[in-house]
Amino acid sequence: MGKTFAPSKAACSLLLSKLRALFAELYGAVPAIYRAPGRVNLIGEHTDYNDGFVMPAALDLYTYVAVSPRPDRRLQVYSENLGEKFDLDLESIRPGKSGHWSDYVRGVAGVCESSGYQLRGADLAIVSELPLGAGLSSSAALEVATSWALLSHSQIKVDPTTVAQMCQRAEHVYAETMCGIMDQFISCHGRAGKALLLDCRSLKFQLLAIPSHLRLIVCNTMVKHDHASSGYNTRRRECEEGLLALAQVLPGIRALRDVTMDELEENGDRLSPVIYKRVRHVVTENDRVKKAASALTKGNMAEFGLLMDDSHRSLRDDYEVSTPELDLMVELASSQAGVFGARMTGGGFGGSTINLVDAAQAEEVRQWLEQNYEAKTGIKPTILICEASEGAGAVAET
Repeated sequence: MGKTFAPSKAACSLLLSKLRALFAELYGAVPAIYRAPGRVNLIGEHTDYNDGFVMPAALDLYTYVAVSPRPDRRLQVYSENLGEKFDLDLESIRPGKSGHWSDYVRGVAGVCESSGYQLRGADLAIVSELPLGAGLSSSAALEVATSWALLSHSQIKVDPTTVAQMCQRAEHVYAETMCGIMDQFISCHGRAGKALLLDCRSLKFQLLAIPSHLRLIVCNTMVKHDHASSGYNTRRRECEEGLLALAQVLPGIRALRDVTMDELEENGDRLSPVIYKRVRHVVTENDRVKKAASALTKGNMAEFGLLMDDSHRSLRDDYEVSTPELDLMVELASSQAGVFGARMTGGGFGGSTINLVDAAQAEEVRQWLEQNYEAKTGIKPTILICEASEGAGAVAET
């Protein structure tokens, strides 16, 4: 199923060696290992569940799942990052949220089973390079890596898009977060050096080259978020409310992606002020994504950066999912030479910003942001210089 990767950087090889040693200690076996990346979204926030357009890139930060067979129909799972383990019976998985991280593993297994893919029992060990709650989609990386491991281990071949759809369904039915398809899709389909322009309705996508002289600087504000208990599901309901009201006068629309700015302005009196702002963000953000794709294709990074800046303002003022810490990090970055654009990324209510930065100045920018953010907030951020990387697959034995 999918691609096989040879470990590249030294840190990755060391992590894999530790994972294999841990697995031998836990289960006395030699595992197969699968990985899936987190993601950063360059532009196109809260448009995916409105059938819109997004432009994510897979990060060179991965969740790894080691797997070996069991003779029964049980899963034994251990998370190295959390130091926790759990087990479950594949014969008796039921939908519903427990609030535990195991919901993502249980959900993937449950959806695979309910989709007609009978899984083999397995021992699993998980380790991740992704920070939790940073808005870099650690949950989707866990879902995709787990599904890749369980399906491959069971000798079941499923195409990457179907894997992404099953992982999205697992998050809906088990974690009860009504996420769009973007996070799981880019985790499955990411490519090194590329951003991915995705139409979330048709699932058609285009890979767009990111100029080699640029780096992605991800700034974790260390303000945690939880989509399910914060406003993520609320924002989705607000979009549905806006769609319902507009559909009464625009009968051809199926999602907010179908609404133009002219149509919104003509019919804005049908919406409350809050719902109007939510819809305006989605409509204008879809337009920004298309313009950003054109700018990236032309290599016009100044224009791309201005669109990122506009996106952040819209997320802050219209969608109201930013935080003072995110705003500060964006403000600090925007003042620096070599930074083309800065914006919050992910669902919001905390998490990270994404900055498009000239590689020659990336380390200087990183240090400056770290020092000044901590000086102003008393919080030490985690700031990573990243590149767009490959999506999910097997890790070659070494």
